[in-house]
Amino acid sequence: MTMERARLLSVGTSNPPDYYTQQDIIDRYRVANPAVRSMFRASHIKGRYLVLPPRDDEGRPTESQAQLLEKHRRWSLTLGAAAIEKALAGTGLTTADIDYLCCVTSTGFMLPGLTAMFIRHLGFRVDCSRADIVGMGCNAGLNGLNPVVSWAQSNPGKNALMVCCEINSALYVYDDSIDTGVVNSLFGDGCAAVLVRADETDEPAFAPRVLGFESHLIPDAWDAMIYRWQEAHGKFSFGLARDVPYVLGLHADIPVTDLLHRHGLHVRDISHWLVHSGGKKVIDAIKYTVGITAHDVRHTTGVLADYGNLGSGSFLFSLQRLLDERVVRRGDYGVMMTMGPGSTVETALLRW
Repeated sequence: MTMERARLLSVGTSNPPDYYTQQDIIDRYRVANPAVRSMFRASHIKGRYLVLPPRDDEGRPTESQAQLLEKHRRWSLTLGAAAIEKALAGTGLTTADIDYLCCVTSTGFMLPGLTAMFIRHLGFRVDCSRADIVGMGCNAGLNGLNPVVSWAQSNPGKNALMVCCEINSALYVYDDSIDTGVVNSLFGDGCAAVLVRADETDEPAFAPRVLGFESHLIPDAWDAMIYRWQEAHGKFSFGLARDVPYVLGLHADIPVTDLLHRHGLHVRDISHWLVHSGGKKVIDAIKYTVGITAHDVRHTTGVLADYGNLGSGSFLFSLQRLLDERVVRRGDYGVMMTMGPGSTVETALLRW
């Protein structure tokens, strides 16, 4: 009997309750620098779900590094639980039925990690196999999905779950600098979960099989996206170089071409593109280099507009929108693509 490839059986997403337009944030924190205000307004983001701190007498947010880490821990549990519940809804499964749990995050460090916290609080079995992928950045969703798929294919009939928890507001520092403005105008908070299983026989569920992965690291752009300690603020912060869109754009077609050629395919054979919502310039660079259209990345741009950059789980928000659209046909191919620090481009090939 031939084992089927692992399938993405279901997906669930969640966000914190509070939603802010870009203008809301400008007004809330009295952003004074005209260049930073312009960034907020020109980002092609309508608004974002965020966990924002209270303001001091001068209108500045006040959070210590310890408070930021606690925010990451608390909201990862809250949003992770909600995303998991949605991913399992309608499957007949509970967390006790999950045999392998992978948690992905780049917005906070804790020991024990998220998998241990989820097992303790959310009803997973204590013998659940697990892995924590920490600090890889926005590309990490596909870096995590790769070993999850491999585990599922090595354990047919068993259930694997990947959860991406990014509380990006736990990385924020606040000042009027351009570098800070780039980050603070772009990222939002959210979690996404995906259920993966490989069965020995074809099942009636209409869910995409994962055919393969392809990675491409750009060592010369190692410091284009970097997480570092800010001595002036007494906090860690994330920095983005201005040439990030062009670096990623110049190299995006390399893993895509390799991935498709390995399966005897071309760009024209791909019906669905699920690209990380890294920012308008990044998306435009990907479109131009890979040779895809605005329609191809409609879910990516929609997620960016409504949520901002959600980090490692962004591509799963796009997958959710594609599934909700109900346009996928049996036999369609899809490509998932994420980009992040390193600099790195990750890809995966799907077939329904």
